[in-house]
Amino acid sequence: MDLWFNLTLVFVAGLITALATGLGAIPFFLVEKIGDRWNVGLWGFASGIMVAASVFGLIFEGLQNGGSQPVPKLVAGLLTGVVLVVVSHRLLSDSDIDPQEYEEADFKKLVLILGILTVHSFPEGIAVGVSFAELGFEGVEGIVVAGQLVPLLAIFMTVAISIHNVPEGIAISIPLRSMGVNEWRMVGWAVFSSLPQPIGAVIAFAFVRVAREFLPFGFGFAAGAMIYLVLTEFIPEALDQGEGLPGGGRRELIVGVASGVALMVPLAFI
Repeated sequence: MDLWFNLTLVFVAGLITALATGLGAIPFFLVEKIGDRWNVGLWGFASGIMVAASVFGLIFEGLQNGGSQPVPKLVAGLLTGVVLVVVSHRLLSDSDIDPQEYEEADFKKLVLILGILTVHSFPEGIAVGVSFAELGFEGVEGIVVAGQLVPLLAIFMTVAISIHNVPEGIAISIPLRSMGVNEWRMVGWAVFSSLPQPIGAVIAFAFVRVAREFLPFGFGFAAGAMIYLVLTEFIPEALDQGEGLPGGGRRELIVGVASGVALMVPLAFI
């Protein structure tokens, strides 16, 4: 019974982060377009959140709960996370998905779309799942939810990834807006883009609970994948959005990153 309850709780946490992506479409209920300056700042904000969550949440936790020799496992996990993203991108690099085709997508097209979105969303789900590794254990600092002691790290990562997903939802909604997709469908597709997160969360949680000695590897894996995504996807996307701004949008990007880090670091040490 506890196992199914724990898996359900982890799934719900991952689902919350996925639903948060839909919030990115909400501004389009109020305005027609979000300016480049705000887009750059939001991508920077998301980048700062993910790097801070990875370093001060996952990596620190891996070092503290990795037994006598956590560093080799943590480093191996970091490298594996990077390799996963690199290989996934190469496998899918020839797949050109047009958001306009979403409405008419057949089964194969939907599978292909989901595969591409998984590259971005799955590592974030893994981060949520790994952060729940000590769910219900005595002596863990946390908050009681439905009779179970939920680790503070799990709450921290769920909040961090939920906040991070809002700018992702905006980025998904922008091309859909330009193609005339209505606001509620934009919300739906934004949430759809993050549906791999609850699945990844459950898989990662089940793995680290069974193989406790691989916990530092799991923390490293999630951190490596997310940091690599920030460096190769989020920041380049921000700079592309800010190409027409003074200084190429670098000022807005730096402010955004600093704001994201400033928000998450205090939470990591509560």
